[in-house]
Formats: sequence, structure tokens, C-alpha cells
Amino acid sequence: MEINVGKFNNLKVLRQADFGVYLDDGAQGILLPKRFIPAGLQIGDEIKVFVYHDSEGRLIATTQMPLAEVGDIIKLKVISTTPQGAFMDMGLMKDIFIPKSLQRSLMKINGEYIVKIIIDEQTGRLTATEKFENSLQNNDLSIKENDTAEILIWRRSDIGYSVIINYKHTGVLHSNEIYRHVTEGDKFPGFIKAIKPGKDNNFLIDVALGTRGYKRVEDESDKILRLLKSNGGFLPYHDKSTPEEIYSFFGMSKKTFKMTLGKLYKEKKIILLPNGIKIQ
Repeated sequence: MEINVGKFNNLKVLRQADFGVYLDDGAQGILLPKRFIPAGLQIGDEIKVFVYHDSEGRLIATTQMPLAEVGDIIKLKVISTTPQGAFMDMGLMKDIFIPKSLQRSLMKINGEYIVKIIIDEQTGRLTATEKFENSLQNNDLSIKENDTAEILIWRRSDIGYSVIINYKHTGVLHSNEIYRHVTEGDKFPGFIKAIKPGKDNNFLIDVALGTRGYKRVEDESDKILRLLKSNGGFLPYHDKSTPEEIYSFFGMSKKTFKMTLGKLYKEKKIILLPNGIKIQ
């Protein structure tokens, strides 16, 4: 029976003990401590649990929701440090350890760092690394233009931000595509805007946040109508409003704002006025 360490597993309750229940792993069983047992759980029931190692190196289960699983790339906070490495908050009872050999720079308490969650090859335990670039590649793509994707803001650059796409590829979010506050480590739903040939059989990928084209307009239509209704049916925003004003109030780019107004006007849901928009 295969147990996926650092991931969620669906396991059956094997037997009860004073300090919890043991879940079936095909061997002696994995302990689910009493504090994490949901009410009404019985022997033979199946339960979804996250499996990792405790401080004694034994497999243990929890119903806590970790901040990430194996393979995820995420920004985590350092809770404590030792001469050997640092402990980071994973949202579990036990913090995740990252040795100095897997750090790019000396991690400090309360510092936040972008890491990849991995399994240590020697111990089999859950750990993290800042040195994950080799796991990202742009020569064999699992995405195509217009696909939706999870975008992680990685590093600031002269033209915007380098981003990580679906934990697999790298791309660029250009400055003129940023219409909200972003910072390194943030994750957003987005889409693949363009894929172009690069050097050494690699591809260059441009991304944008949100959804594409008219699907984005459909999403924003409801928002504008809702804001109109909650503001007495009138809003003082129009073609001459600045992109900053529009983003500050609506949370969308001026281009999307204008597209959405055009759609709502054609549907006769709004009236366009010189000094703003009015619900019809």
C-alpha cells in the first residue's frame, strides 16, 4: 500500500487507541492523534488526512490543512533558526525544516521566503528548498495560449515580474498588465497571453492576471452593476477617468472597464453620461 508523504491520503480507520486512532497503511498503521479526530469517526471509516513525519521520524496523520503539499512553491515564514538551518510555518503542529544547504541566503526569524516543498532524498522527510530553478522548464510546455493557469509572483524585473506558472514553467507579467497590488509570493488565477520562441529550444511566456477577453467582461459586468446599485444607481467614472482611479474603485484595468461599459450599454443596462454612468 503506497502512502504519499507530504500529501493528502484517503485511509481507513484500523483500530482505536487511548491517544488516537491508527489508520491502515498496509503495515502497523499511522497514528491520527485524538485532537484531530472528527466527531463520529468509527473503525472502518475512510478519512482524508495529510501524512508527514513527527519529530521522532514516525509517520503521523493530521486533519489540519497545511499551507502547501509536496511539489508546491509558496512563500513561508521562518519561525526559528538553528546553526543547521531554519524552521518554517507550514500550518501544521510541526514546522518544516530547511537546511542551510538548501537556502540561497541566511534565513532570518520572521523573514518570508519563496520555497518549494520537497521530500529529502536521504531521510524521506518533508523539507523545503530555495534552490528549485532546475525543476522549472520552458522547453516542453504543458500549456498553450489562452489557457488558464495559476500564477505565482516570483521576482521583480525591469519589465515587471518573473512568475511561476502551475509550478512548472516560468513567464513574465509585464508592468502594463499589473492593475492591482502584487508582491513576491502572491498567487493569482491568470491566463497565458502569448508564447514565443526563445533561445535553446525554450519558449518565452507572457501572462496576465484574471480571465481573458469576453469572459473577463462577463465577470466584471456583475461587479459594475452591483457597485451601481449600492451607490444609488450612479458612479462618477467614465472614459476620461484615469486608469488609477478606475483600478482603485473597480479593481480592473481601464481597458476592461471600457469593454464592460460597452457591453452593458448595448444591453441597455446602463446610461453613459458626460460625468459618469447611471443604471437603467
